[in-house]
Amino acid sequence: MNLQEIKAAVNAGKKVCWANENYDVICDRLGQWLIVCSLNGDTIGLTWRDGVTLNCHSEDEFFILETT
Repeated sequence: MNLQEIKAAVNAGKKVCWANENYDVICDRLGQWLIVCSLNGDTIGLTWRDGVTLNCHSEDEFFILETT
């Protein structure tokens, strides 16, 4: 998923994850786009300070977690 797809999915209420189900992409109440580890609360920015370059290695590592 590219940056626009990630943001659109989160804004649509979908659960977007990075690498595995323990890392959730969120937009906090301040409008910051973050990746949060649900196991320990560690948090990093979704992008570098430029707001464009993903903080993670590959767009392929992001996915929508489908719930049943």
